[in-house]
Amino acid sequence: MSRLKRIGERDPRAGFRAEPRDGGASAVPQGLLKAARKSGQLNLSGRNLSEVPQCVWRLNVDVPEEASQNLSFSSTERWWEQTDLTKLIISNNKLKSLTDDLRLLPALIVLDIHDNQLTSLPSAIKELENLQKLNVSHNKLKGLPEEITYLRNLKGLYLQHNELTCLPEGLEQLLNLEDLDLSNNRLTTVPASFSSLSSLVRLNLSSNQLSSLPAEISRMKKLKHLDCNSNLLETIPPELAGMESLELLYLRRNKLHFLPEFPSCKLLKELHVGENQIEMLGAEHLKHLNSILVLDLRDNKLKSLPDEITLLQSLERLDLSNNDISSLPYSLGNLNLKFLALEGNPLRSIRRDILNKGTQEILKYLRSKIKDDGPSQNDSVPATAMTLPSESRINMHAILTLKLLDYSEKQAALIPDEVFDAVKSNTVTSVNFSKNQLCEVPNRIVELKEMVSDVNLSFNKLSLLPVEMCMLQKLTFLDLRNNLLNSLPEEMESLVRLQTINLSFNRFKILPEVLYHIPTLETILISNNQVGSVNPQKMKTMENLITLDLQNNDLLHIPPELGSCVNLRTLLLDGNPFRVPRAAILMKGTAAVLEYLRDRIPT
Repeated sequence: MSRLKRIGERDPRAGFRAEPRDGGASAVPQGLLKAARKSGQLNLSGRNLSEVPQCVWRLNVDVPEEASQNLSFSSTERWWEQTDLTKLIISNNKLKSLTDDLRLLPALIVLDIHDNQLTSLPSAIKELENLQKLNVSHNKLKGLPEEITYLRNLKGLYLQHNELTCLPEGLEQLLNLEDLDLSNNRLTTVPASFSSLSSLVRLNLSSNQLSSLPAEISRMKKLKHLDCNSNLLETIPPELAGMESLELLYLRRNKLHFLPEFPSCKLLKELHVGENQIEMLGAEHLKHLNSILVLDLRDNKLKSLPDEITLLQSLERLDLSNNDISSLPYSLGNLNLKFLALEGNPLRSIRRDILNKGTQEILKYLRSKIKDDGPSQNDSVPATAMTLPSESRINMHAILTLKLLDYSEKQAALIPDEVFDAVKSNTVTSVNFSKNQLCEVPNRIVELKEMVSDVNLSFNKLSLLPVEMCMLQKLTFLDLRNNLLNSLPEEMESLVRLQTINLSFNRFKILPEVLYHIPTLETILISNNQVGSVNPQKMKTMENLITLDLQNNDLLHIPPELGSCVNLRTLLLDGNPFRVPRAAILMKGTAAVLEYLRDRIPT
């Protein structure tokens, strides 16, 4: 009854208007304040406020109005046990400043004041020691107070779309910061001290005026997402390649002339370098991108793609729009792309009607050309034809700068001694003898056993792999596709570092037994062979195996036990004569296929 009495005593025309002494509080209904005392949350977004009413700052200080006007114990709802305000949203208003009364809300965990007209923050912000999220984006801040460095519990700091030209000293003291957005400001440098932000997971520096990044940025060991789009970057510090946790890297709309190398970025899933001035893409830029799903190279100056594009076996989206590419390597057809963009290139090797049919038809066409143009058994080139020193054309630049011994696309039946002699005392980590007429692996490759990690012998006529190859103890990548192989030596078990092997387009009838005994293998590519069976029990012991490509083989039956290989992220089975799983299941992806198989394991 007391509640009804109180309502009856008020001026019915007053609505929710508070007492005049609360100047400016008319935009804040008493019911909203009452609810905020219960929940600890207050949302004043979009109320056309030009200042924050005092009743908001003093919410947990003053006695509630309804309690002072009422003598009934029950109706006060024990106001003295009210919840401290922990979340305050005053975004989308017309605030030009905040007062030091901010300190009256020390329990705040979230303060959201985006989309206002703030030019500064009060020094009293340092009193908000519990603050975990501060959103001051879309304002007119020209600087930050040093007191912001006292917010040691801060996890998210959002400062995008302001007018910041520099950052305060000591920002690196925010050791719990996980998400920092500084995009769309006027920053010209990033302090090297940023490297101390050891918890940072996401850093957005896009749309600033950065001409360089500090090498120290590589010390952010937890950083997964780095956005540097729309800056003035001409180079990327090599140290960036050492960021082992990096998953997403955005470098669009800069002035890059070269694609960085990423030897340590094993987890990198997306690389966006569109709208730059990149002119060349080489094997050295691609060979470490084992996990890449998206590669954006649109609007650059690329003239060609290397055959090594097939190293990107996880790649799903490749954007090459608006470059100067006139032809594509047929090996591109071996990738399991879901999206391939080629518009705006002067392509002459593929008919326009094929390009218009989309990604899958383009890939199908490229695969067909591999078969048409692949090395034929009847072709022969005299062994002496490419062995004269004058004809060798040894790429010394590749040896000295890329540590690559390259003698590819020569159609040679033998590798001249001059090629191996050219190495001398230099270190070589990669060997490329692809696209020749080799019937045997050169014996002298053993001379490189202490250094070489990548060997490419694809598109040759190899019918046998010599035991000597197993002496390359540092080998991590071996490309043997498009040869005449039907077996592998048991001694390959000694290749204790081998991670990727490509056996596509050979003559294997079973998955080579020795592969089950190489525990380091992460990727097995054995599509377009005659494989009729796999051993799921042995495959289950391959704990590091992530990708298994068995497309276009002779599998009549997929054993349900294969579903127990839960570490597999990519399992490709298209183009086999089995009836189950049906195509509808295969289209859902690896996880769905494995689940389907697991459900059918006999109990």
